[in-house]
Amino acid sequence: MSPDALKVVVELAVGDAPSHVSLADAGAIAAAAERSGVTAIRLVDHVGENGAVDPSVIAAHLAGRYADIGWLIDTPTTHNAPYNVARRVLSIDRATGGRAGVVLLPGVGDEVSDAADPDPAATDPADRWEEYARILIRLWESFPAAALVGDQEGAVVADDTLIRPVDFDGRFYRVAGPLDGPSSVQGRPVLVATQPASLGWSRVASVADVVIVDGNEIDCAGVELEAALDAMGRSRDDVALLARIDSPDAVPKLAGVDGIVVAIDGGAPAILDAIRAVAPRTSPGRRPTLRAELAVPHPEGALS
Repeated sequence: MSPDALKVVVELAVGDAPSHVSLADAGAIAAAAERSGVTAIRLVDHVGENGAVDPSVIAAHLAGRYADIGWLIDTPTTHNAPYNVARRVLSIDRATGGRAGVVLLPGVGDEVSDAADPDPAATDPADRWEEYARILIRLWESFPAAALVGDQEGAVVADDTLIRPVDFDGRFYRVAGPLDGPSSVQGRPVLVATQPASLGWSRVASVADVVIVDGNEIDCAGVELEAALDAMGRSRDDVALLARIDSPDAVPKLAGVDGIVVAIDGGAPAILDAIRAVAPRTSPGRRPTLRAELAVPHPEGALS
């Protein structure tokens, strides 16, 4: 991949722990990243044992000020019901004109979903992650933008023949749906997977738009991803592969990736220095949506 086509994501944790940045610093970093052509900001929910401020809250706050950059929102399955997450992230995606995505993290359940747990014996976090991801996709596609009519004279808000109930009855979740608002201009938010080795490449390849791996795993990640996508009937062009690095110096050593996630441990000044260092490698100009920025395709329909 040519240097000017490298996709760059900058990782932030907002909070008051030493490993976090303040909200004011996060704004300064977002402004610098936007000016430098950075593709997106990834807002993480914890660093080590230190929990950060809810990434969806920070994304909603910052996205209103920095409209030309993407937002990847870390969301664990733990304590997050899938319908609530789908609705929250889609709201940000619509408000940003199709520049939002979710980094879905494996975990346990939530008090809302666990109250109606279909299979109490189901405990595998990887299986839960895949089921959760499929629910998000179906919910995001349950109310297509074309269904929103807005005909005041005819008193027709939406064409309900195009709105599809989810009616998902799995091992971990029961979700009826559909969502109560239409999809965004990019079809649905970008779905990002991390930890593919522990989740299983086949699970990740079946649903993800983007996969993030640690830089030291990149030598085998490309081969694993391509093989898993082929088994699922998907193309390598369907998924962006990003390497998570802790120094811009690692960029020249990476091969076979579509971009990088810059995760700097050193506070706001070090993050700003890293943005300046990678700026020459970012893509020139802005594309209309986060999917276009990441060069992943517009979704054609819900995955079954």
